[in-house]
Amino acid sequence: MTPEEIAARLSSVEGWEYADGEIRRTFRFKNYDETLAFVNAVARIAIREDHHPEIEFGYRTCTVRYSTHAIGGISENDFICAEEINALSRGGCA
Repeated sequence: MTPEEIAARLSSVEGWEYADGEIRRTFRFKNYDETLAFVNAVARIAIREDHHPEIEFGYRTCTVRYSTHAIGGISENDFICAEEINALSRGGCA
């Protein structure tokens, strides 16, 4: 995707930003149990979509980062997965 396409697409995935060749978002939680449940839900999306993010998490935060390694950049699939992850957070998981 071109920088213009990425910028336009970012408007549809609340909370995500583009930096260093990837899209990313940090989610915040009340405690470790909620954080871990979210990480596991993200992992299920990754397996189902066969598109795996970098995930970093601690006691109350989880950062999810997407890029498509096969093309060396951002693809539509990165945004599809970001939308699915946002749906998790709206559903009470985050």
